[in-house]
Amino acid sequence: MTMTFGIYPGGLLGDDQGIIHPVRPDEPNRVIDALDELQGDAATLAVRAYRSFAATVAPPLPAPADPYAYLRRGRTLDLVLQFREPSGELDGWPEFVREAVRTGGPELASVQICEEPNLNLPAVDGSIPNVLNALVQGVVAAKQEARSLGHRVAVGFNAVPTFDPSDTFWSELGALADARFRQSLDYVGLDFFPDVFRPIAADQLAGAVTGVLTAFRRTSLPQAGIPDTVPIRICENGWPTGPGRTEQRQAAALDTVIRTVAALATDLNIDGYSLFALRDADSDAEGLFHHFGLLRDDYTPKPAFTTYRQLVRELDRAPVGPTR
Repeated sequence: MTMTFGIYPGGLLGDDQGIIHPVRPDEPNRVIDALDELQGDAATLAVRAYRSFAATVAPPLPAPADPYAYLRRGRTLDLVLQFREPSGELDGWPEFVREAVRTGGPELASVQICEEPNLNLPAVDGSIPNVLNALVQGVVAAKQEARSLGHRVAVGFNAVPTFDPSDTFWSELGALADARFRQSLDYVGLDFFPDVFRPIAADQLAGAVTGVLTAFRRTSLPQAGIPDTVPIRICENGWPTGPGRTEQRQAAALDTVIRTVAALATDLNIDGYSLFALRDADSDAEGLFHHFGLLRDDYTPKPAFTTYRQLVRELDRAPVGPTR
């Protein structure tokens, strides 16, 4: 097994208040050029994309609008299916999941069920009632559909780090999960953003990353009965620029985080890393969430673009953890 790298290439994103629309529209040809450069001679680069289910309200727009336009040169689709039905009713949800797998085609490499179901913020699924049942049913439905079609699609879900010892998400998931869920689960994703929401000194960043990843593997996942044989993958990680946050520091922070993840890959069974995001939503805005890109909103590169390109070249073929 090797470490697979990826990136979210869209401009649309969510923050702690809702949805942020990019100040400039996506330009597919420029996105493709950037992805080609990041991928280099790697066999693949995962393109992360989001689709949402809701039965009683209009769901959020897909992001990016057409991810298949970017699947060239062996790039694959890492598809996130969000559960956004405000009532929490599951009618239509399993079929939505199955349809996404059916229509995914040979480029569909992985399906993530729900987006951050343990985080109660408006833009993510932890704010939706009944999300744990949606998570379990969605994982089972996605794997059943993939198996019935004979497609090799990795099915999983993601979460954010748990810092509250009284948090019951993982134990509740363990109580709800049955044999079908456990047999359907191919990976568990982690979204984490060290030194973004809680400041961390540069010389302590690698240690903080190690601590979060180790706790996720050794403490959180066992509470849900998820064994070490199920790989972890980093689904979203980034470091924004902006006021008081230099572009040079972004490049250095990403270099530290990614190298630390790669160094821990064998011990903690980490099989992938995806960066958030390719481009800023608005490089002139003051908000923290507007500046996560490797590119500015006009597609000019920040130093971190070169850093990530070099890391993909260096680490793409590095062997990692046990296989299931």
